[in-house]
Amino acid sequence: MSDVVQDMARITIKPLTANLGAEIFGVDFSRDLEDETFGQIHDAFLRYQVLLFSPGELPPASQVAFARRFGEVQIHVMNQYHSGGFPELYRLSNLDENGKPNGKHPDQGTLIWHTDGSWRRVTGHATIIYGEAMPDTGGDTLFCDMYGAYERLSPGWKARIATMRAMHNLDFSRNRRHGHEPMTDAQRAAVPPVDHPVVRTHPDTGRKCLYLGDHAESIVGMPYDEGRALIDELNLLAVHPDLTYEHQWKVGQMIVWDNRCLMHRATTYDAATQGRVIRRCTVLGQIPV
Repeated sequence: MSDVVQDMARITIKPLTANLGAEIFGVDFSRDLEDETFGQIHDAFLRYQVLLFSPGELPPASQVAFARRFGEVQIHVMNQYHSGGFPELYRLSNLDENGKPNGKHPDQGTLIWHTDGSWRRVTGHATIIYGEAMPDTGGDTLFCDMYGAYERLSPGWKARIATMRAMHNLDFSRNRRHGHEPMTDAQRAAVPPVDHPVVRTHPDTGRKCLYLGDHAESIVGMPYDEGRALIDELNLLAVHPDLTYEHQWKVGQMIVWDNRCLMHRATTYDAATQGRVIRRCTVLGQIPV
């Protein structure tokens, strides 16, 4: 693979690592994207799984409009995070009303490997994050390749999990990681636990990948504690350094990634002295098969 690929739509694609991620140059989000340009972006999305765009102004309306090119945009059940008159946007901020760090991490669940929207029957497709404010140190985002996670499992593991299904539950992961601000009764009722295959076939590429993460609570038909142990072990086995990309943010950058074949997590930062604000939206995809 060459270091830089120039496409017909005059956008430049530069791989970020040998196995995962690419940086895209030459896209102007102040204007509606031509179909040809979006087609090139989407092809790169399927090939590289994580796309990084150069820093620039991205108004909320433009972010939502870009997300809609991928499909229906999720209205997140955690409505306390809705942002700026756009219910499609999910804003995580540790800044107070005066723009000062308040010492509170807005969602500690983001620090654990997970897949956005796996707690819905129709799961997350693309996630699009824009960085409004970033700390000097920490607050990075890591991605790991779940195609590779599956491919590197032993034949015994592959046979063992071939037909398994896991229950994914947002209330479980929320309480475990951010239990001091639990979901409301209405929020829990809106997103009951759902089951998905542990091994998922990507609907566009046809490749198999591991599909678990921190929202996966239990294994269907298996004693609870045994299922928990299996999920924890597989989540550890899924992460390989050479199949991981760690992004150190700059203000104004946007990242798009494919939830169907990736896990991601954020790193810690000093929420008492450093500000971090991100604006996120997730596009709904398919029922996993």
